Amino acid sequence: MDLKFNNSRKYISISVPSKTQTMSPHIKSIDDIVVLGINLSRFNKLTQFFICVAGVFVFYLIYGYLQELIFSMEGFKPYGWYLTLVQFAFYSIFGLIELQLIQDKRRRIPGKTYMIIAFLTVGTMGLSNTSLGYLNYPTQVIFKCCKLIPVMLGGVFIQGKRYNVADVSAAVCMSLGLIWFTLADSTIAPNFNLTGVILISLALCADAVIGNVQEKAMKLHNASNSEMVLYSYSIGFVYILLGLTCTNGLGPAVTFCSKNLIRTYGYAFLFSLTGYFGISFVLALIKIFGALLAVTVTTGRKAMTIVLSFIFFAKPFTFQYIWSGLLVVLGIFLNVYSKNMDKIRLPSLCDLINKTLEARKSRTLAQTV
Repeated sequence: MDLKFNNSRKYISISVPSKTQTMSPHIKSIDDIVVLGINLSRFNKLTQFFICVAGVFVFYLIYGYLQELIFSMEGFKPYGWYLTLVQFAFYSIFGLIELQLIQDKRRRIPGKTYMIIAFLTVGTMGLSNTSLGYLNYPTQVIFKCCKLIPVMLGGVFIQGKRYNVADVSAAVCMSLGLIWFTLADSTIAPNFNLTGVILISLALCADAVIGNVQEKAMKLHNASNSEMVLYSYSIGFVYILLGLTCTNGLGPAVTFCSKNLIRTYGYAFLFSLTGYFGISFVLALIKIFGALLAVTVTTGRKAMTIVLSFIFFAKPFTFQYIWSGLLVVLGIFLNVYSKNMDKIRLPSLCDLINKTLEARKSRTLAQTV
């Protein structure tokens, strides 16, 4: 459609492309959210949610199992930072490969923002991996399951968000449920160490901030998941490499891992691959539903990790696990309900009474007529 206004001095032309004309890749990709080749934008919100949740649970359950398996190897516990370095290297390679498969390869988020995100990512994953050298896995989960509250606080201070009663109740239920769920496991073989407590606490603080920073950056600049993974982890790789080089921690780690290639680099590859797939679905959750719901889902995944630990490793059972699991499920329901309050409106007592009275009135009128 062309509209032209012409006189002796002025000429204005407004052109609108027809429907058959192809839009640019950037315009087409504004609402497209592609995860591992799956275009989630083609599905409705509920289907997107279930696909992301399934991806997070499947890949991160394998991820958690491999992480515990690697650190169960004798002599590996001091090399948590080197495992993080190898993990970041694999993530960077995976992100580069995925970025080459999409049409728009431009970097949208500024480099300064990526330097901050990379620093927080190093703090989250590096400190978390290293803490396993000082704490047992259930003790680590006790700390990590409490990050729902810091994420909400980060959303308030970083993005100016306001959460309703359902969101706050969901965070409290999830945190209390998981703490209760893992208390019994932690008492079996408690291995508290002040160094490990400090490390996992710092990882928790970084984890509480990074989700909100990623959400704000991805929505502001409309960046893809593969771009976020590539640049944040490649910059983080440089950070860790410089740190290990300066502290002389690189040589002993390489020497140890070279003696156990399959159990170190082989498991690390699978560990990184499942973690990369999992983080792709987590970033999709952050971009579509926000950081709070993403953390709620990943926190629920931790409960399932504890359940699977009872399947793979013999442990005493108590009904405390059932009640705490139900509390976690309640937290998930409250969070999903809070995100869909306009679609899922639970009737109040007044609504039920009014509907009953209206039904009786309609029956009375029908009998009168």
